Amino acid sequence: MLTAAVLARDEAARIERCLQALAWADERLVLLDTATTDDTAARAAAHGARVAYRLLDDFAHQRNAALELAHGDWVLFVDADEVVTPELADEVRAATADPAGRDGFWIPRRNLICGRWVRNAGWYPDAQLRLLRRDHARYDEQRLVHEVVLLDGEAGQLHESLVHYNYASLAQFRRKQAHYAMLEAQALHQRGVRARPWSVVVQPLREFRRRYVTLRGYREGLLGLQLSALLAWATLQTYWRLRQLWRGS
Repeated sequence: MLTAAVLARDEAARIERCLQALAWADERLVLLDTATTDDTAARAAAHGARVAYRLLDDFAHQRNAALELAHGDWVLFVDADEVVTPELADEVRAATADPAGRDGFWIPRRNLICGRWVRNAGWYPDAQLRLLRRDHARYDEQRLVHEVVLLDGEAGQLHESLVHYNYASLAQFRRKQAHYAMLEAQALHQRGVRARPWSVVVQPLREFRRRYVTLRGYREGLLGLQLSALLAWATLQTYWRLRQLWRGS
């Protein structure tokens, strides 16, 4: 049995598209942040999903809660702004029917940013460990952002892509990266990582070079330059905030 699990908050505009693409799953579970103010729950229930509620503290705890709530032996995590294609659905069913000793599977992800499929600068294949044998997986609760799966076993690789309707505008991208930078600084501080005085210069430059040169963001033209620069700016924000946290403590 497979559970498709979706974490959501105020996703009324996107939850139906997401759940329609998951109609093949044995169970669809929507774990809804109790801070939600729209009718996501009603829309999800109308599409046959089981709706549960939990106040979001961070995504690692939320995903672990979904693992505990799921009825399936396998759990496929899908975000509300993502769509599982029919080809990926077939591959997921085949993998869970005959996992060949695997307890999880990485899934490549196509990111649509500002209406374009971005292939470079680290945005593709953007593999995500999202298909998990429920009793062999746990999320690292020390990671406040970009959560990490602790898998008790080996992971395989699927080939069909998950489609991610990512940032609609650069302004949205910048806001989200600013939020991630704050969370990353808090996580680094909790792990005892200190920012050196030069980190606020060196680390952003490294990130820009990695994205724009090493990961060939230049192939995306102006958008690649903008995304690489904004990620470098987010890295600066992370280390600047980290220095402030240590000064405050």
